[in-house]
Amino acid sequence: MQASTFYMSLPTPFLKPQKPPNQIFITRTTNTNNKFNSPLQHYVFHNARSYSIHRNNVTNHKLCRLDLLKVRAVAENAEGSEASKPREVVRKLQLGVMFGIWYLLNIFYNIYNKQVLKAFPFPATVTAFQFGCGTLLILFMWGFRLHPIPKISKSQFKAIFSLAAIHTMGNLLTNISLGRVAVSFTHTIKATEPFFTVLLSALFLAERPSLWIVSSLVPIVGGAALASMTEASFNWIGFGSAMASNLTNQSRNLFSKKFMVKDEEALDNINLFSIITIISFIVLVPVAILMEGKLTPSYLQHAGRQGFNGRELCMRLLLSGFCLHTYQQVSYMILEMVSPVTHAVGNCVKRVVVIVSSVIFFQTPVSPINSLGTALALGGVFLYSRAKRLQRKPKVA
Repeated sequence: MQASTFYMSLPTPFLKPQKPPNQIFITRTTNTNNKFNSPLQHYVFHNARSYSIHRNNVTNHKLCRLDLLKVRAVAENAEGSEASKPREVVRKLQLGVMFGIWYLLNIFYNIYNKQVLKAFPFPATVTAFQFGCGTLLILFMWGFRLHPIPKISKSQFKAIFSLAAIHTMGNLLTNISLGRVAVSFTHTIKATEPFFTVLLSALFLAERPSLWIVSSLVPIVGGAALASMTEASFNWIGFGSAMASNLTNQSRNLFSKKFMVKDEEALDNINLFSIITIISFIVLVPVAILMEGKLTPSYLQHAGRQGFNGRELCMRLLLSGFCLHTYQQVSYMILEMVSPVTHAVGNCVKRVVVIVSSVIFFQTPVSPINSLGTALALGGVFLYSRAKRLQRKPKVA
């Protein structure tokens, strides 16, 4: 008796695959006449055979296609890595140029600002004028669609207004210090900002600094103290104003961490800085008029204690305002391209460049002990940046 055995399963169209997985086996006894017992057997056998051939063809096609995709992916990755090399070089060159512009604008700002404050010792008026220059540049940027105009909600405005008030106070205190002491000494004192960052974060955010961060504060504080003791231009107003500006600036950073609005409503760095500048200008103008009110043509004609007439003084005011706004704008652009720790290291190098250039330009007398104190403070700032980088590195499990 002739018989045929089929492995069938209802969910599949014809036969359930057995070993190997991509083939279908049909077991039948020897049939010398090469005939089937019924038309159903003939139908199932031929359909099973065609299904097996189709499955094998489809599988081979998929495998070939997968191999082709793998080869293509490897080729694209190789091309992408080759293409990314010039892009990375261009990015590094762009960053290098931006850092150079940042430092150069800082140098010119400090030189022009010091010249203005020597000839025109009214820091509130000078600061308001500089914010006014920044406001004009911002309106120009928005008017010509160089950057999108922001939309501000009430909650954002409340937070930004508080930040702008603190920002205004910080800039005003810095200008008071620059008008009283040497540029190099002001920047040495301002290098102690990390100390206030750690102190305020511990007091208000309950953040415990690591041992490396605490250790880096020792040369910062010690170097600033050594430089203060040997500074020829030292006076308490200049020293206290620089210290107060550090406290104000770090309070602004702390305030932004605690009270800024949600991320989905947040502004980009350029628009945030622009709105802060405009608010600072509006707030400071009436204060400057009430406190000083000296920016008049008759006073400017006789204000040149350093040999500047009114026109030259106004020109230096414009240049200082332009340099102040543009270097801060470039700083924010750099911050969008690099990490905050890298930006902090760049800021430390910027202070070195500004101190050295101001000493050379103004021929500031610097004793060896004063130089040692400045170097210690700046070295401590660099160590602090490195400690912050180590603290932020993810731990490898």
